Amino acid sequence: MANVRPEHKLEPWKDPSAEPYIRIEKVTKKFGDFVAVDDVSLKIYQGEIFCLLGASGCGKTTLLRLLAGFDEPTAGKIWIDGADMAGIPPYRRPVNMMFQSYALFPHMSVEQNVSFGLRQDKLPRGEIKDRVDAILELVKMTQFAGRKPHQLSGGQRQRVALARSLVKQPKLLLLDEPLGALDKKLREHTQFELVNIQEKLGVTFVVVTHDQEEAMTLASRIGVMNHGEIVQVGTPGDIYEYPISRFVADFVGSVNLFEGALIEDEPDYVRVSAKELGGHFFVNHGVSAPPDATVWVALRPEKIVISRDPPVMEGEDNRVQAVVKEIAYLGDVSVYLVRLPSGRMVRVTRPNMRRQSAAVDRITWDEEVWLSWDASSPVVVTQ
Repeated sequence: MANVRPEHKLEPWKDPSAEPYIRIEKVTKKFGDFVAVDDVSLKIYQGEIFCLLGASGCGKTTLLRLLAGFDEPTAGKIWIDGADMAGIPPYRRPVNMMFQSYALFPHMSVEQNVSFGLRQDKLPRGEIKDRVDAILELVKMTQFAGRKPHQLSGGQRQRVALARSLVKQPKLLLLDEPLGALDKKLREHTQFELVNIQEKLGVTFVVVTHDQEEAMTLASRIGVMNHGEIVQVGTPGDIYEYPISRFVADFVGSVNLFEGALIEDEPDYVRVSAKELGGHFFVNHGVSAPPDATVWVALRPEKIVISRDPPVMEGEDNRVQAVVKEIAYLGDVSVYLVRLPSGRMVRVTRPNMRRQSAAVDRITWDEEVWLSWDASSPVVVTQ
């Protein structure tokens, strides 16, 4: 589920005069011969929720630890709020970090856990109480202030950890897989709570996650990581609709990828001949590639129309006959695996607009069907 931000919300990354709040410049981190972060440059702006998205071992948590000051870069520089972080220890950075485990003190109450950092800083008792009361009210945990962590649900512990991270009013909050321990329903609910809290406080969030839906829901922008590199940065819509490589197209969401040859390349459209498709893709955007170059066409399952009748469209491009081999009913959608004449299997999703019992004309196994799609639906990538 992509997080659609209000149109009036300022997008500072589009403003060439805007100063980034975090600037990462050519940062590399090695552990022996292993390169965990590889020559990463990145700008993150104040008030953003920026998600680092990638599989386990891609370097996203290492990059988070470099921001926090738990590790030092092997090469490169990191600036936060205009200050060079070289040699600055974690406790002197304008940063707080919320760990996946939440790391709550089991012998302390909710109120004591949240106030711990303020008491360590020796703030006046009245100020501590006011700030703790305010943050517990914000995360809706006031009535549980006297409970110990073992008396709370997973979602409640998550909110206590968030309150403890925010009560010190950091300029930057780093979150490492913050919702990983929650079940699906609670995770979905908490994603929206996090967005609301962040927007109220205006704190910059950098979130590490391997969960694509979580990144799409939370983020103003996403940085997709692979083998220590950031391979694409963009809004959730950009990342999903306009991937710049096969890796991004395949990693984010579900996709059908076809290898083909570029047979027409104009500024506003291309045609690609794909052997597995048994026909041509007509795509209404251009690419930078020589004639007859090998390219890949990415087509999302939800953008394919499946029907018994031949589609009404000009020409023979962007349509193909197939046979339904598998069907999965998932409630809101049905997933069809259909086999093309070449033997290639294609994934198609279709929303279930009516109850299954009422859909007497639904497509079923071993039926011959037509697949078709709009020229705006596929994306052609060259790498």
